[in-house]
Amino acid sequence: MSRTEEQDGAPATGSLAHRVPDLGGLELLLAVARLGSLGGAARELGITQPAASSRIRSMERQLGVALVDRSPRGSRLTDAGALVTDWARRIVEAAEAFDVGAQALRDRRDSRLRVAASMTIAEYLLPGWLLALRAQRPDTAVSLHAGNSTVVAERLLSDEADVGFVEGLTVPTGLDSVVIAHDRLIVVTAPAHPWARRRRSLAAEELASTPLILREKGSGTRQVLDAALGGLARPLIELSSTTAVKAAAVSGAGPAVLSELAVGEELAMRRLVRVPVEGVALARDLRAVWPTGHRPTGPARDLLSLTRG
Repeated sequence: MSRTEEQDGAPATGSLAHRVPDLGGLELLLAVARLGSLGGAARELGITQPAASSRIRSMERQLGVALVDRSPRGSRLTDAGALVTDWARRIVEAAEAFDVGAQALRDRRDSRLRVAASMTIAEYLLPGWLLALRAQRPDTAVSLHAGNSTVVAERLLSDEADVGFVEGLTVPTGLDSVVIAHDRLIVVTAPAHPWARRRRSLAAEELASTPLILREKGSGTRQVLDAALGGLARPLIELSSTTAVKAAAVSGAGPAVLSELAVGEELAMRRLVRVPVEGVALARDLRAVWPTGHRPTGPARDLLSLTRG
C-alpha cells in the first residue's frame, strides 16, 4: 500500500480545529522545507527528532496525505507536502500578525492602571502598594480615584476603573471580591473632651445616641458603624474624607469613629485619645473588587498580588 493510500480517508467533518494542523506542526513543516532535514528542523524548534517525526505523522493522519519522504540523505517534501507548505506559510504569517496585534493590546493595557478606592485605603494603604508596583512596572501610569464604596462600585461597573478597594460590610452588586486586609474602627476624641477622662468604657447605647463627627452616607466606615449600633444619632458634622474627620476631631469639635490605620500617629502624639467601647464589635474586612467574571489582569493583577503580600 502506498503512503498516499495509507493516509487516504481522513475525516472531512467536525470543527476546523480538528481538521487543520496546529501552528506547531505547520512551523515544523516549514522548517523541514527550508532545511531539508527533519533532525535539523527539530533542533531549530527545540524539540527531539522522535517528537518531530511523531508530529509529522500526526499531521499526515489528520490531513489524509503524505507530507514528507524520509531517506538517509534527508527529508523531502512530497508534492502534497509542498502544496501544504505554501498554505502553511500564509497561516503562520497570519498568526505572526495576530501575535503582534495581541502584544500591542497587552502593551496598551499594561501602559495604564486605573484604581478606585474608598478613602481609608486610598489614604493609608494604597501609597505603599503603588510604590511597590512602580518598582515592578516603572512604565505603567497609575491614576487613583478616591471616593466612598458606592462611588468605587459605580466606576468599576462603568469601566472607569480596572480594580477597586472597598471597606463596607457587603460587596456591591455586580462585583467579585477578595479580602486583602482587616481593620478595626475605634472611637477617638481630643484630650480635652470629657470622654478622654472616662474611667469606664463607653456603652454602645451612649455611642449610638451621641452626635458624632462622621463620614458621609455610602462610606464603608459609616455602613459598619451604623450596622454595629443599629442606628446613629444625627451627625454632629458629616465630612467626605477620613483626613477631614480626623482633623475635626483633633480640633476638639467632638468625638469621631475612625480606622485604626488612620490615627496611629495622632494617638502616639496624644493629639487624639482612644475611648474604649463595650458591647459592640467594629471590625471590618478590606476588600479588592472587580466586575463579576472579569478577574484583574496585567498591572491590576500585580497590584492585587502586592496587597495580599
